[in-house]
Amino acid sequence: MGALLALVVPMQAQAKGEPSTDLVEGFQGALVGCQEWVLNPASWSSGPGPFMEKVGLGDKMGQVGQTDPVTLPPEPWRKGNHYWRINSLPSAGYVLVVSDRLPICHITGGGSLDLQPVVERVLVSEKFKRDWKEGDTYHREDMVSTTYTSAEEPRFSMVVSRADKAGARLDRVQVVVSASMTMNN
Repeated sequence: MGALLALVVPMQAQAKGEPSTDLVEGFQGALVGCQEWVLNPASWSSGPGPFMEKVGLGDKMGQVGQTDPVTLPPEPWRKGNHYWRINSLPSAGYVLVVSDRLPICHITGGGSLDLQPVVERVLVSEKFKRDWKEGDTYHREDMVSTTYTSAEEPRFSMVVSRADKAGARLDRVQVVVSASMTMNN
């Protein structure tokens, strides 16, 4: 009965227009993983344990040997990559791609549930606003992209691209986050 409730409750919340808590936590965890990997290499340089603990998703996050091409970062960022799957729900989740040679991370999210409300909920959260300073926003077709700069490290920035309205992108990747640290002074 508990397993059935675990599946029904997120679906009911999604049907009411409320983002699933598991999807919100998964996206928040992917962002924490991104920050942790780039800003604190000591958390993973001796093995994944401290990194995974900091991300805090437990068994919902695991390292995989490869990922679908659609989840890969831009070609210049494909050096020394490590792939992490975040299975927020059986039919929706995220992929975090990081590099042990470049200060980058790349997050994609998709699945059968609408992630647009999830992403928007995270972007307006107090924690996100403490960690990231909002920059420019621009639209292209059915997507909206916003740049953010890390409050901790101004050389670390990211672009969050997502659907511009709920229900618009269920047939393809729904959110893309590309983050990198500028190494110039």
